[in-house]
Amino acid sequence: MRIGILGGTGPEGRGLALRLSQAGCPVIIGSRKPDQAALKAEQLRLRLKEMGGPAADLAGLGNSEVVEASDILFIATPFEHAAGLLESCRSRIRQGQIVVDVTVPLQFRAKRLQLRELPEPSASEHLAGFLPEGVPLVAAFKTIPAHLLEDLSQRLDCHVFVCGDSAEARGRIVQVASAIEGLSPLDVGPLRQAATLERMTVLAIQINKRHRVHHSRFRVVGL
Repeated sequence: MRIGILGGTGPEGRGLALRLSQAGCPVIIGSRKPDQAALKAEQLRLRLKEMGGPAADLAGLGNSEVVEASDILFIATPFEHAAGLLESCRSRIRQGQIVVDVTVPLQFRAKRLQLRELPEPSASEHLAGFLPEGVPLVAAFKTIPAHLLEDLSQRLDCHVFVCGDSAEARGRIVQVASAIEGLSPLDVGPLRQAATLERMTVLAIQINKRHRVHHSRFRVVGL
């Protein structure tokens, strides 16, 4: 099972690539510029090697090539670019693939952080409309800071919330996430729960600001 990360050269994409590669998953990071993706993949492989791990199966290609070569596709671009990226790759997305949305539609308005107003209740429900019929979209990794994912010296020690309208697709992403050390995946049901996850992300950022910390994330107790 090969994992592709669209927009994989940004902070979220790099963090996902490092954590998933460290867990032994074959990963391809994508970019509009294939050369840039290949260079970033080489840099990430070097980081993993310097930490004493086994050789990582981590490559870099153009976004379109990543779609064709992957079984699971993570959308790791900023939200404002995600719909256009999916439109450009739509003809290459095929039945049997799972698309994972990690975006959060953040914006600053009057110096206040808030979620963008969208026709649908969440970014994930909005982006699901750009996929071919029958291709499931799962929302996950929305509440984990990108810089924390990228810092392999830090344990995650948190839950990752997974939601989507396909129980089978949710189960596969829970399985992938469970391979990451220190991360506890939690299936929270249908895709409509993504709206709550996106608001939780805003809350975590506000907690960081108020308490002058950087790594706020969530863990559910009592399960």
